[in-house]
Amino acid sequence: MFRGSMVAIVTPMRADGALDFEALARLVEFHIDSGTDAIVAVGTTGESATLDYEEHIAVIRKVVGQVKGRIPVIAGTGANSTREALHLTQRAMEAGADGCLLVTPYYNKPTQEGLYQHYKLIADSVAIPQILYNVPGRTACDMKPETVERLADIPNIVGIKEASGSIERIRELVRRLGDRMDVYSGEDGIAAEAILNGAKGTISVTANVAPRAMHEMCAAALAGDRNLTEAIDNRLAELHKALFLESNPIPVKWAVGQLDLIPPGIRLPLTPLSDALHPAVLAAMRQAGVIG
Repeated sequence: MFRGSMVAIVTPMRADGALDFEALARLVEFHIDSGTDAIVAVGTTGESATLDYEEHIAVIRKVVGQVKGRIPVIAGTGANSTREALHLTQRAMEAGADGCLLVTPYYNKPTQEGLYQHYKLIADSVAIPQILYNVPGRTACDMKPETVERLADIPNIVGIKEASGSIERIRELVRRLGDRMDVYSGEDGIAAEAILNGAKGTISVTANVAPRAMHEMCAAALAGDRNLTEAIDNRLAELHKALFLESNPIPVKWAVGQLDLIPPGIRLPLTPLSDALHPAVLAAMRQAGVIG
């Protein structure tokens, strides 16, 4: 259902932390003009953890309204409370999102059966395409392939963003799920290989900074052109790394700021990128060809 380079878009903020909706509108146009295949709003990179409930929905509405149906909009609606995730998913559907991305419940460490029941209840309750999101490095919760395979029988669960960082896990999911559920990479460093091994795209941090290149890389990989895929990805390799020199989205917000697309705001407990890391991020941006 969703394919290619799907940007996990940053949420622009002013220096005082207030949301900047004018900058968000500019950012959406930048991505559409650059070939981004879908926009994922208010995910981890969009600082969903520090947006309140009404801000969360307001960002989704703004992105949907600015996109005007030109590309899909996927809303991050996961939470560690099933009730909260259900309400966010319902509100996102009402706001016009084309799909929702639901991270595994964090901190409370549910069992695999608890994960199954969590996702099943939300999918049964809200008739919108839903993408599972497994990122054990952040959540302390790893959704096992057998649990994902059980969830593939639910019609409106259409994909999984797998961000364990393991290409072997991607291959296993592709093998287990077949045509029942799409697999997306959640790690830019292995996205090219993931797509060449059957994933349908990537939900990307790097695409915030190099959207055209990420779109072209994904298109080449989906076409099975390994040589072109690797040639593009090699230019992006240092950027994939540099954008995680500090916790996401600290480096990527600073990098997007260097493109004069957003102001420098970021919310505590995150802080601006350390001065000592600026040269490394700039060097990676130059190698990727996004700055001179």
